[in-house]
Amino acid sequence: MSEVKKTTPGGGSSGGGWTRFVTARPRLTLLVALVLTALAVLAGGGVADRMGSGGWEDPAAESTYATKALEKQFPGSQPNVLLLVDAGTTGVDSPAVAAEARKLAERLGAEPGVEGVGSYWSTGSPALRSEDGHQAVIAARIPGDEKDAAAVLDRIAPAYRGTHGPVEVSLGGGLAVRHEMQTVIQEDLLRAELIALPVTLVLLVMVFGSAVAALLPLGVGIVAILGTNAVLRGLTEFTDVSVFAQNLTTALGLGLAIDYALFVVRRYREELAAGADTHTAVRTTLRTAGRTVLFSALTVAVSLAAMLVFPQYFLRSFAYAGIAVVLLAATAALTLLPAALVLLGDRVNALDLRRLLRRGKAPREEGAGWARAAGLVMRRAPVFAVVTTAGLVLLGLPFLSVKFGTADDRQLPVTASSRVVQDQLRDGFPGNPGGGITVLAEGTATPAQYAGYRDRIAALDGVVRAEGPVTTGGGTAYFTVVPEGETVGAGAQRVVGELRTAEAPFATSVTGPAAVLVDSKHAIADRLPWAAGIIVLVTLLLVFLLTGSVVVPVQAVLLNALSLTAMFGAVVWVFQEGHLAGLLGFTSTGDIETTLPVLMFCVAFGLSMDYGVFLLSRIKEEYDATGDHEHSVRFGLRHTGGLITAAAVILAVVMVAIGTSRVTNTKMLGLGVALAVLMDAMVVRSLLVPSVMKLTGRLTWWAPGPLRRFHDRFGISENDEKDTYNPSDTPNVIEVSEEWREAASSRQ
Repeated sequence: MSEVKKTTPGGGSSGGGWTRFVTARPRLTLLVALVLTALAVLAGGGVADRMGSGGWEDPAAESTYATKALEKQFPGSQPNVLLLVDAGTTGVDSPAVAAEARKLAERLGAEPGVEGVGSYWSTGSPALRSEDGHQAVIAARIPGDEKDAAAVLDRIAPAYRGTHGPVEVSLGGGLAVRHEMQTVIQEDLLRAELIALPVTLVLLVMVFGSAVAALLPLGVGIVAILGTNAVLRGLTEFTDVSVFAQNLTTALGLGLAIDYALFVVRRYREELAAGADTHTAVRTTLRTAGRTVLFSALTVAVSLAAMLVFPQYFLRSFAYAGIAVVLLAATAALTLLPAALVLLGDRVNALDLRRLLRRGKAPREEGAGWARAAGLVMRRAPVFAVVTTAGLVLLGLPFLSVKFGTADDRQLPVTASSRVVQDQLRDGFPGNPGGGITVLAEGTATPAQYAGYRDRIAALDGVVRAEGPVTTGGGTAYFTVVPEGETVGAGAQRVVGELRTAEAPFATSVTGPAAVLVDSKHAIADRLPWAAGIIVLVTLLLVFLLTGSVVVPVQAVLLNALSLTAMFGAVVWVFQEGHLAGLLGFTSTGDIETTLPVLMFCVAFGLSMDYGVFLLSRIKEEYDATGDHEHSVRFGLRHTGGLITAAAVILAVVMVAIGTSRVTNTKMLGLGVALAVLMDAMVVRSLLVPSVMKLTGRLTWWAPGPLRRFHDRFGISENDEKDTYNPSDTPNVIEVSEEWREAASSRQ
């Protein structure tokens, strides 16, 4: 049997040139970081103003093609600005109201950057007049990308909103909704940061005890957030970036920075307590915990990078922001933090506020409670495994009834001005203006053929009426179709499918909100297997490189997926079905925005892997040193259980702060991910992982010979001494010799 090898603190390799540089030149490292952060502040200034608030559509879809063609040929067919003219009891057909409305429409049509102006008073369309006759609509389109169109809206809105003679005018439409949503998100993000930062600092003081140590993770997080804003600002020069991505930047910037800093500082303090000097403690920390942080960052980045396979820039934006903030948080944790620790030395423990609470009391043995809990779970492993799994599956059952929809004005609070207008249009008009289905017809046709096609589509089940054609006289025309029920409801989506298969004497393309939703769902369903495959395969590979086992990676993927069931079940129960809507302050639309589950899965899965890597790396390090499987699981939970729980609680606080947003999608993202990380840390890592690892026993670490040799050569470990223990050294694979047990006891 090979001898158990013990390394002194700081033993082994020095960790490479980077470690030597950081520990030898800490002041230079911090100075360079300070300069780069200052440059990031300048580069990232005004990033929110350059972001978009859309991005749910597939750029290659039929609906996108039709929208662009209609915008070019028929600007009036795709209105994105609606002026709701309220005449009160006077009625919209009175001469004075009609004269004032025509004057407003003429003025609007003369505005630079506005085209396709039409109104009830010029067309007589019943869709533009409320059923009670008190309100009517002037519709227009502001072309261009979101930023340019929003600038035009900002310029003209004050001149039209308010009282004009006998009428009161309010602004609505898709552009006004998106613009107001962008403003609300920016205001909510600032409020979330003001809530999260002081609460996080208090929690960090409670975790670290030392006020000095508590400030370090905040510094790392701020650097990561500012750096990511600069990256996003640069990306807006080349591609569209969603304003929603800023919420993820703040949440992950603080959350992951705190995770990594907790792990690094905790290991550094352990090395100091073991008798190492400052430089040795930092080198050992970087060589051990530093590797785990880097490895963890890669797993989270891969989960977020999977969103790049989707065509919607809403999802791609979260990949841009997530990858940037994860890598920057890890870089700051492995550069700024070690440099600060070298300069602080033992003073990292200064201003220990917990001493006031512990005065006169014997110090508690750190992590002993987690070790006892792990022992209890493993003694009753079948019970804990079955009950926990069944409970998580039960919590996820509501997701089986999920209905997918698209974001609309009801994302905004009921008091938002554009939401008020859209509510009035939805409830008081016989067909939401600008919200129907549009069919683009391309190809020469006779009036009789046009009329015949219109009559056929008007007769389709679920169609209230069909209007048109409106032609250019050059072989291009469009028809407007008003479906029954909700603009993007199941009925409207069915009508889109029937329109796309209906016989026509010319080429047709269908667009409108319902068509965009159908195409978006198809794009996500088409790319989802690729995204899931990337996440699963890369996770299996990375966890294998960490552990050298083929069993642990499979366990990690399955248990991570289980940890998300509560989140998905809660999303449907709360946001789709409307439970707690009054308490949380949102309007349920009866569906979930199509891209949100994909986003939440990638974010929550990545964060779960983050915690999983922390736990598995410590278990594997101890198993390599002792060969005692059960002891290693207890050891891992003892040394990381409190750390993971503290990190999860702090990240949940940040996500809940994000979840206080007045925009429903942001609220759903924040509260859903907060629930997922808490379930992962407090249920999966504390109960399911130790019980499952107990059941699989020493088989947990099995790998076939070729893969074991591959890991010996290319694997990643916190332990430099890769051959300290080999299961083949023990003749009985079930029992561990007394020598190994004594070694394990000495380490614990």
